[in-house]
Amino acid sequence: MNKEQISIFDIFKIGVGPSSSHTLGPWRAAQKFIQKLDGEGLLASTERIKILLYGSLAKTGRGHGTDIAILLGLSGDDPVTCDVSLIQIKVNTIKEREVIALGGTHSIEFNYIDDLLFLFNESLPYHPNAVTFQALLNDGRARSETYYSIGGGFVVQEEEERDGSKEVDLPFPVQNAKELLVWCMRTGLKVSEIVMENEHAWRSEEETDKGVLNLYYTIRDCIYRGCHTGGVLPGGLNVERRAAKLNKKLLNGRTYSDYNSWMEAIRAGGASFQYTLDWVSCFALAVNEENASFGRVVTAPTNGAAGVIPAVMQYYLTFCDGYREDKILQFIATASEIGSIFKKGSTISAAMGGCQAEIGVSSAMAAAALTECLGGSQRQVLMAAEIAMEHHLGLTCDPIGGLVQVPCIERNTMGAIKAITASQLALQSNPDKAKVSLDAVVHTMWETALDMNAKYKETSDGGLATNIPLSLPEC
Repeated sequence: MNKEQISIFDIFKIGVGPSSSHTLGPWRAAQKFIQKLDGEGLLASTERIKILLYGSLAKTGRGHGTDIAILLGLSGDDPVTCDVSLIQIKVNTIKEREVIALGGTHSIEFNYIDDLLFLFNESLPYHPNAVTFQALLNDGRARSETYYSIGGGFVVQEEEERDGSKEVDLPFPVQNAKELLVWCMRTGLKVSEIVMENEHAWRSEEETDKGVLNLYYTIRDCIYRGCHTGGVLPGGLNVERRAAKLNKKLLNGRTYSDYNSWMEAIRAGGASFQYTLDWVSCFALAVNEENASFGRVVTAPTNGAAGVIPAVMQYYLTFCDGYREDKILQFIATASEIGSIFKKGSTISAAMGGCQAEIGVSSAMAAAALTECLGGSQRQVLMAAEIAMEHHLGLTCDPIGGLVQVPCIERNTMGAIKAITASQLALQSNPDKAKVSLDAVVHTMWETALDMNAKYKETSDGGLATNIPLSLPEC
């Protein structure tokens, strides 16, 4: 088990879709390589760049936008601040002109076909998501670094233990659910309160609150955009966006120009089971359609599962009278702790564990957060997370065409509904009589990941990816 210190802002990261491991991670890796060249005084003397993609990054890289992310990262663009409407234009310009400006300042020749290599039949031992950057210098030397994108936007450089937050003296160090529960029982603090006390070891309370609310605003805007944007998703599968049509249907054709009036209209529609169910699905679809369109999303804990937590949080804020800043903070803090427990004890990478590591983990996170916000005890919070994951065990990752569209988008609606169901079950149960602990299900998930055939781990070599006929355009 990794002895990691994981912050809210490690689990939740603002970035660009469609994949945290295949888009955001490689983007960050490219940025790191440029920063390393610049720090060593080698950027200006670089004449050529070669990029080698291994394993899952090679097999599903084009569908996940790995090539696009790397070109943008090398060019000095940042996934948090870049203009997403210009992404394709910038990439097309690099391809057509065969020139890339490293770090946005040093222009060199670059041939997309010759300099960005997809090594479909080669893998590196540490992790399936590996990328090597080679800088060829004008004095004949070469500088090379290998990075691993290990899920959720986390990046590890070869021969480094991890890439995470600077180590601090946490008041409540937690590596698993048992330790978390011990701290809760000793102090009487809620899970979210334990998290916030730890966060204050990194930064002030004001900074933490501001950062968490910024995550929420990004999620909120993503939901709104996705519910008001139609069309067909990019990539060649010709998948039609459904959230906007569903949104319009649920509101009887009425449209609203801002988020607040839109929310008021949704609440005015009542809280019947079918109506609420439709909106939860709509929220989840909206986020993941944005994700599939290279939109700005928040890893939760990954991009492929980015719609589960937003959908459940929006359900709580809209239908459970929870629209208060303190509740938003509580929800995101609780969810982050469950995500960190899974990352420490198992994985949040589909390339390592299949979709149970993405949709399953996000559903567990959402279930726990909803349970605490609805007044559940600490034990009920952990029970809700366990129930949600227990019923995602073994879920494969088999994206058709290597795109984060089918079955990925609909799986977010399923993960959200399971999270709400898990929360309700936990709230109506006595957790002291639970037969399965959260730690047990985390361990089981990891064992399942190890047993799972590699073709079901984000390679598009099995499952739906090989049983659905399709014809995608050549890149």
